[in-house]
Amino acid sequence: MPTPDLLTAELTLTGRITTASNATFLGSIGEVAVVYKPIAGESPLWDFPSGTLARREVAAYLVSESFGWGVVPRTWLRDGPLGEGMVQLWQDQDPAQNAVDLVAADSVPETGWKRVLEGQDENGRTVALVHEDTPALRRTAVFDVVVNNADRKGDHILAMADGHRHGVDHGLTFHQDHKLRTVLWGWIGDALNADELAGLDRVRDGLRGELGQQLAGLLSAEEVEALALRSDRLRSVGQFPAPSGQAPAVPWPLF
Repeated sequence: MPTPDLLTAELTLTGRITTASNATFLGSIGEVAVVYKPIAGESPLWDFPSGTLARREVAAYLVSESFGWGVVPRTWLRDGPLGEGMVQLWQDQDPAQNAVDLVAADSVPETGWKRVLEGQDENGRTVALVHEDTPALRRTAVFDVVVNNADRKGDHILAMADGHRHGVDHGLTFHQDHKLRTVLWGWIGDALNADELAGLDRVRDGLRGELGQQLAGLLSAEEVEALALRSDRLRSVGQFPAPSGQAPAVPWPLF
């Protein structure tokens, strides 16, 4: 069966994700499963301009493509049953894998995992927030710094069966002020490797060309400029940053 035109073929709603803070629907375009977030269903925020979250999600995909790592699934803007919105290809994650987890604080593996923070669960037991120490997740962390992701929860990372890691839910990105809130703090101070530096160079080059032109239709000029400055700063420093500013360093809830 031929692939439908994802921009113009009918988008049919098949369900709703009720745990999302903004209206989020499951849908299909022909036999292609998608996620659909109409602009009309975006909840107002005090620190992000109204009606801009869908465009930020598309901008995140374009930056992901410039990195060349496939962090963000294909994402685009189009009309739908509830008006214009963001549409993204659905991903079937592996339920047997967790890239981010909460475990007993005394049972964190010595290798393969990074400890982010500790706290107590509802039963008073000490638990640790951990994430895997893999190249795929390091790429996601680099991506988040560049796009200034204000909401990298554990459940916003999709663990795929082949080891790939997708990041989703990028409506709270690209603010011109520092907003980085993430569960991926396990590499603070670690040097970026050659692959990560090369990805940053591709983004910086893209911002001076096609990527910059594409983002100009999705973000404000100030936000694009701030994106370029973050990319340049991270490339210059060459290591994973530590939390800064007065705002919480992690999102809430964590998942």
